[in-house]
Amino acid sequence: MPAQPPIVLSFAASDPTAGAGLQADLLAIAALGCHPACVPTALTVQDTRGVEQIRALESDWVARQARCILADMPVAAFKLGVLGSAQNAAVIAAILAAYRAVPVVLDPVLASGRGDALADAATVQALRDSLLARATVVTPNSVEARALAGAAPDAALAPCARRLVALGAKYVLVTGTHEPGAEVVNTLYGAQGTIAADRWPRLPGSYHGSGCTLAAALAALLAQGLPVERAARRAQDYTWQALAAGFRPGRGQHLPDRLFALRPQPRARRRGAR
Repeated sequence: MPAQPPIVLSFAASDPTAGAGLQADLLAIAALGCHPACVPTALTVQDTRGVEQIRALESDWVARQARCILADMPVAAFKLGVLGSAQNAAVIAAILAAYRAVPVVLDPVLASGRGDALADAATVQALRDSLLARATVVTPNSVEARALAGAAPDAALAPCARRLVALGAKYVLVTGTHEPGAEVVNTLYGAQGTIAADRWPRLPGSYHGSGCTLAAALAALLAQGLPVERAARRAQDYTWQALAAGFRPGRGQHLPDRLFALRPQPRARRRGAR
């Protein structure tokens, strides 16, 4: 029998466009050589322009799905995206408590690219109280980092990252897509402070699911045993390549091409350096 690929279990909301959410996770995880298992946490009505409605699944259903999978399959990493409700966050935290040796990537998605709310105040508090302490790496954008840290919208990002580490996250990878500049700077923080600041050329256009792609890629690479700093760098490279090869199938944002390596055209090349 061939060697079994590592299994990554994603908890996320369903996105019918497959641009973000659960479907995006499955594409990125599979593209990086892992087997994606999944637990839907919510259903959405959305297109490439934004989210019209979101309906959280009952927390009992979320817990039953996860426990059924975990009783049958060896999971090598967890990836958390939109959780749908504070109750879902709580039951997922309880499940993760039994798998402390398994890496967890938490993508704290608070809003869509258009600004549609995807987490209410109770869910944000549950992320702080229950899930940050379970996270190997948290991957907020700069807006989410400030919100999770309870900081002002224009607060410096380093203190926000330190706050998230103090709340229990082992590492925090803050992405800079929402910050000004010709380059996007993504900074990895740990208990010792700044570990790495990686710079990437800013691509034109707006992308749906870039954060999901990064977090799912990071989970897949951690599932393969890479150390956090190396996995974070490779996940960023994969994400930049997927964005550079992106396409615009609808009337809204571009979608990353997570299967760019399978296309006949030459692979996009990164033009920046740390």
